[in-house]
Amino acid sequence: MNPIQPATRTVFLTTAAMVAFASNSLLCRLALQHASIDAASFASIRLVSGAVMLGVLARIGTSRAQQARADWLAATMLFAYVVFFSFAYLSVSAATGALILFGAVQLTMFAAGLRAGEQFAPLAWLGLALALAGLLYLVSPGVTAPTPLGAVLMSAAGIAWGVYSLRGRGVANPLAATAANFLRAAPMALLLSLLLSLLLHGRFHAAPDGIALAIASGAVTSGIGYVIWYAALKGLSAMRAATVQLSVPPIAAFGAALFLSEDISMRLVAASVAILGGIALALARRTQNRPVMPIAGEQHKPEH
Repeated sequence: MNPIQPATRTVFLTTAAMVAFASNSLLCRLALQHASIDAASFASIRLVSGAVMLGVLARIGTSRAQQARADWLAATMLFAYVVFFSFAYLSVSAATGALILFGAVQLTMFAAGLRAGEQFAPLAWLGLALALAGLLYLVSPGVTAPTPLGAVLMSAAGIAWGVYSLRGRGVANPLAATAANFLRAAPMALLLSLLLSLLLHGRFHAAPDGIALAIASGAVTSGIGYVIWYAALKGLSAMRAATVQLSVPPIAAFGAALFLSEDISMRLVAASVAILGGIALALARRTQNRPVMPIAGEQHKPEH
């Protein structure tokens, strides 16, 4: 097999996953900012619709019965990410939230990589620094002091997403693994919605457009997007997997300009060049001595 083919496949899958993540942010922002649905209902519908979509795809996409190993930690991290992300954006601005979220993702995945013994090349560190500087430059004009609760929730969402990504670096069947994670996370979200409904005396709302956005977010940009991401993770080190996700904020910003009629400023263009250029540097050379990540080690076993 041509050695270039796996790398090309990884680039294609990673790009598709980042576009899905950015699209998901736009759908969530649109639903919550216009108050067409509450955060708990959005999270529940997102996970349930994702579980249904992936369950159908898992059944028709394989010629033989093939189930993923139970990974309750991954399912719990998925649930935590979706819920914390939704509730954080009720009190944190989009720019501040992105900075906190991806900062937490970076720290989580890099810490895991260092703990596992990954050795990062100087060029990769330079690329990371450039990408982070570009992200900070992009969001700094709109950064406002977040509420303590909002900052904690978004940090928790970033940590959860970082752990969830690390859990997926060794799965043999991304579709089966993601479907299993959504199937286990969906009841958690429904239980949370029920508990909150009892505590808040049913103060929930879900307009048709909010429900539609939540279904699109769950079935397409979350469900299918996460399958693509799990597939891409097979070819990415912790450094690379963390760094490429810095491309999501500028992609989302340009998407907002196209679909939400927001202006594209020169600051956005300059920051995007820095972020994407930094990612290119980080991906220019493979990291050295990449062992199997301990946090995902059990998922390197064949699935039954």
